Amino acid sequence: MTVPYDAFLLLGFGGPEGPGDVMPFLENVTRGRGIPRERLEAVSHHYLALGGASPINAQNRALLAALGDAFAVRGIALPRYWGNRNWEPYLAPALRQIAAHGHRRVLALATSAYASYSGCRQYREDVARALAEVGLEGRLAVDKLRLYFDHPGFVEPFAAGLATALGALAADGVPADRTRVLFTTHSIPLAMAEASGPRGRFDANGAYVAQHRAAIECVLASVRGRGVAVPTWSLVYQSRSGSPHVPWLEPDINDALRAAGAEGTHAAVVVPIGFVSDHVEVVWDLDHEARETCDELGMRLLRVATPGADPLFVAAIADLVEDRMAGDPGAALSSLGPWPSVCAAGCCANPRGALPTVAG
Repeated sequence: MTVPYDAFLLLGFGGPEGPGDVMPFLENVTRGRGIPRERLEAVSHHYLALGGASPINAQNRALLAALGDAFAVRGIALPRYWGNRNWEPYLAPALRQIAAHGHRRVLALATSAYASYSGCRQYREDVARALAEVGLEGRLAVDKLRLYFDHPGFVEPFAAGLATALGALAADGVPADRTRVLFTTHSIPLAMAEASGPRGRFDANGAYVAQHRAAIECVLASVRGRGVAVPTWSLVYQSRSGSPHVPWLEPDINDALRAAGAEGTHAAVVVPIGFVSDHVEVVWDLDHEARETCDELGMRLLRVATPGADPLFVAAIADLVEDRMAGDPGAALSSLGPWPSVCAAGCCANPRGALPTVAG
């Protein structure tokens, strides 16, 4: 069988590597969105409080290294490259390097598991723009791997972490009816949520919320399969930005924690189901702000880790690569998957107008 791809590309968000990078990075992230300078300065303090460097680049380096080992074991002969949207290593130079090394067909993985403009289509726009920038349109083909929100290798690290946290609380005598599980993800504008996924298939919250709920059900089924009872749970949101006049997905995690505290909750387990790695938004919003809220309420908080470079997640990415190369739809745990390899026309629309994209 002829292998249809000859390189692998990790598509990342990017993050500052030092204090001097923080404001330029935030300006890159928010360019064209009309975010006030004072908002950027407020967010910059989150990065600076953590030393001025985001963990995300180190985490992507670890993931790439682990993928190298996994690819070698499986005989996947694809050299690995990495390009970011908002900070070095940028995508355009990565594509130029790939072409200079003689590669012509690239399989790309975005570090986002769910359908939304910012989590899927924007990466496809990024690739199209970078190809044009370096003059490789029509000479270098880049295909994006499918969304993996319900792949076993993405779900199981969350399930293992949740089961461990619930077991620890039970061992400490915290009653299940005084425990809450909060699955959290990045809030997005309601209009972006509605536009996520194929048009007409989902309700007003689109594929974004439906996929999160599907992933959560997969996690809960796995936890129950371990013989662990699951307390009351809910899907909540974090990291809202933008104008306060624009409606975004709610409730915010801190509001949800306060509501749980008012109902007599003793402990909360937070599962960052919407995130691939423990980057600044996860660390700041959950390990600092949410924890401060719990401290104010006298409530215990346990936070489950994201998949990061967990061997199960690394194996999942290798699975996705092998499946795409073989034309196999692959594994999925929910009725929504496996998600199609090629995005439907018009899904996850750009709220500021259509731009060129690469194929799914």
